[in-house]
Amino acid sequence: MKVHQTYDLLVLGGGSGGVAAARRAGALGVRVGLCEERQVGGTCVHRGCIPKKLLVQASRFPGLLEMAGGHGWEVPPARLDFSRLQQAIRTELQRLEGIYLGMLERAGVDLHRGHARFLDAHTVEVEGVRLQGRKILIATGARPFLPEIPAARAACVSDDIFERETLPRRILVVGSGYIGSEFASLLHALGCEVTLVFRSQHLLPGFDGDLRQDLTESMRTRGIRILPGTRLEDYRPESEMACLTLSDGSQLQVDLILFATGRVPNTLELGLEKAGVQVNQTGGIVVDEFSCTNLPHIFAVGDVTQRVQLTPVAIAEARALVETLFRGNPTPVRYELIPKAVFTTPEVASVGLTEEEARAQGRQVRIFRTRFRPLKFSLTSCRERVMMKLVVDAGDDRVLGAHMFGDDAPEIIQALTVALEAGVTKAVLDRTMPVHPTSAEEFVLMREPVAEPNP
Repeated sequence: MKVHQTYDLLVLGGGSGGVAAARRAGALGVRVGLCEERQVGGTCVHRGCIPKKLLVQASRFPGLLEMAGGHGWEVPPARLDFSRLQQAIRTELQRLEGIYLGMLERAGVDLHRGHARFLDAHTVEVEGVRLQGRKILIATGARPFLPEIPAARAACVSDDIFERETLPRRILVVGSGYIGSEFASLLHALGCEVTLVFRSQHLLPGFDGDLRQDLTESMRTRGIRILPGTRLEDYRPESEMACLTLSDGSQLQVDLILFATGRVPNTLELGLEKAGVQVNQTGGIVVDEFSCTNLPHIFAVGDVTQRVQLTPVAIAEARALVETLFRGNPTPVRYELIPKAVFTTPEVASVGLTEEEARAQGRQVRIFRTRFRPLKFSLTSCRERVMMKLVVDAGDDRVLGAHMFGDDAPEIIQALTVALEAGVTKAVLDRTMPVHPTSAEEFVLMREPVAEPNP
């Protein structure tokens, strides 16, 4: 068997984690090869965070234009050219991929285009070229899950929305998590009639109950039909639409079904069985705290491990791995304080413990919460309210969690994440000088805890 190249580090996958590891290692003088069959940048750049955020931004202009009248502006009726928006987004993504390619080239990383498959524990094949790695990193990410039900034949996943040139008039979104909430919100704001269904009783499992409640109420007020505890039972195609029956007995007609019911790791057709890499029951690669698999020279980071499926986490895992392997500095990743954001309109953001988590751990806590109508809406008919919340340890006064629903929540929670990492107490927030007038100042102005719930 002829091997064409041997690398100190061979990376499978050119997404956020793979590129971060390849760049860092290459900059240290490590000989690095990277294999990628699609665009460099991965899901985040091409099928996730970036194009989604651009769609979200576009979806907010109708609301801004509507509010302009209250501020004295006369605005003519606006019309969305969705195809032009999509083309502008694709142009931007091509620009970003060029930046990624340039960074890899400057780091001395060899890029191999094509699908990589293990031939044995040290060798992979890409488009007929055989490559070996003294150390191998699997960073192939994950893909949207599409259930095996009849309706799925006429359905799409989030990836497909970025390829469309037109918007559906009526859409059913299935799923209660980040993706389902975000796409229900942005598609409604772009003019679609949206129904959101999910099996659980609440949106956003794992988020604080007040955040879930306020988001649900806001989405319903804006006109999104939300049906918790509901399943898609029957599907019948009819002309260019789908006739659906839900588990509550209701029926509806839609032009498109979007499944946002989770993501599955990209481990199929990698030949992991030939390498002997262990996976769990759902295909995720099993790793230890240093991202090492059951084989001492094969590692995995990012969504493919099913630890925390967020871009910054994949990057942090990749950087920690390079520190461990090539700088002699064993570095595990800390997962205790990971800020989370959901780019609905308004946004949801959170860091640290929810109230429910803190109480479940048996902690004695004080809860500080405020709801208010922000200044930006005071000259408009918009009644949207912001919610801010702090979870504080009643014993040592340390802030355990910070949660916000409202415009710019992710920007504000990012700053608070630094404070929580530093062990900020409620007393420190109380003596912090606010910036006025802002929404953010409310996080340092909440003085009285809310009453304890009845036992």
